[in-house]
Amino acid sequence: MNETLIADVVSAVLARLGPVPAVQTPARSEPSSAGQFGIFNNVDAAVEAATKAQRQLADGSLAMRKAAVECIRHVIRRDREEFARIEFAETRMGRLVHKLAKLDLAAIVPGVEMLRTEAVSGDHGLTITEYAPYGVIGVVTPVTHSIPTVACNAIMMIAAGNSMVCNPHPSGAKCAVEAARRFNREIVEKTGIDNLICLIENPTLESADRIFHHPRIRMLCVTGGPGVAKAALVSGKRAVVAGPGNPPVVVDETADIEKAAAGIIEGAAFDNDLLCIGEKEVFVVRSVADALMAAMERHGGHRLAPADLDRLAQAVLSRDEKTGHYHPKKEFVGRDPQVLAETIGVRVAADAQVLFAQTDESNPFVPCEQMMPVLPIVPVANVDEAIAKAVHYEHGFRHTVMMWSRNVDNLTKMGKASDATIFVKNGACPAGLSVGGEGYASFSIASPTGEGVTSPLSFTRARRCVMVDNLRIV
Repeated sequence: MNETLIADVVSAVLARLGPVPAVQTPARSEPSSAGQFGIFNNVDAAVEAATKAQRQLADGSLAMRKAAVECIRHVIRRDREEFARIEFAETRMGRLVHKLAKLDLAAIVPGVEMLRTEAVSGDHGLTITEYAPYGVIGVVTPVTHSIPTVACNAIMMIAAGNSMVCNPHPSGAKCAVEAARRFNREIVEKTGIDNLICLIENPTLESADRIFHHPRIRMLCVTGGPGVAKAALVSGKRAVVAGPGNPPVVVDETADIEKAAAGIIEGAAFDNDLLCIGEKEVFVVRSVADALMAAMERHGGHRLAPADLDRLAQAVLSRDEKTGHYHPKKEFVGRDPQVLAETIGVRVAADAQVLFAQTDESNPFVPCEQMMPVLPIVPVANVDEAIAKAVHYEHGFRHTVMMWSRNVDNLTKMGKASDATIFVKNGACPAGLSVGGEGYASFSIASPTGEGVTSPLSFTRARRCVMVDNLRIV
């Protein structure tokens, strides 16, 4: 195990978006004390408390787990407006209305209803497979969805019988701590168990590293970029890793152009494109490119000149001299399109949702997961070229792809070529998490480790109980 590597990559991830912005402490917050309602100043104390809480939960009933989960749901619904405001004030990214929407989504992620027991009987007896908890799970959450990710992970992990110790991103730690405090307070009142959800109040590189290596933490769940994903994968622990994405959109000549334009704008505008599943670049067959861009203007997009997109890339992206890769400058992540346009002296309408421009694949926005409401539109000769470029610039993350087409063969080609965890056909990206589509939601999309859209079962161990002979009744 290379601990120097872990320290380096976790440090880079935690530092990437800079220091925590100044934000007024929420009015309902209580003075912090180690161990009160899940808030701790060091990892060892948090793990000790979480271990005790998990044993109480494991000794209890499924009804107790369900009650704890319902406490979290209740607090989210009760305090959603305040949670949205304090997260928006602290992180300074995204859109307030979409903070509310994400909290609504977090409140309905699956809980104990997804647990199951499998049974097989035969001439030699009966075998039952049940899905048991790991124990204490170490968690790292992102700044982009601070409270929703904490809430989502807590619901799923507690439903599965676990407790958690979380190192939130420093730039979203205050709001995450406040939410966790309220979740725990409600759980204590209803179940008598404290510290099922433990957070480090002042998260650092050292606290993240301690979580990754603590002997009593049985499993990790991390959400973030390539650095934190790599750190989890080399930690030596079972890890559920929600890594980066750079979701492409393909539009072929058979697509319903009006619907495609509306859906692309809807997805890229959601929370100013902070979602890891959000549309980041578009490859469109050249014969319908002009029609698509005209429709995007009708649906809230502001079209920039190609030269302006190049200037914007220089203003809001930075280039790593060692790797040559581009990254978003932290002060522009999740900012409104009006703010971004002002950096290059362009004024856009107050109701503009997304900036876009025709370009080619040399523009830095194409390979970069920019997390801004900016879309490079790349015309190509045909659908095969569009799919090939989409797969290339998705970088093999196998996270999320979108395609607009009426041609089933083309859709099948895209699905096979991309091998993505989420493939949305003829819909905006939120459909991949049940908003406008079917299924269920999660804020941890584990593409690197294969769990996909995580559920409570992602945080369980399969245990087999075998009874031999003389058990059949038929």
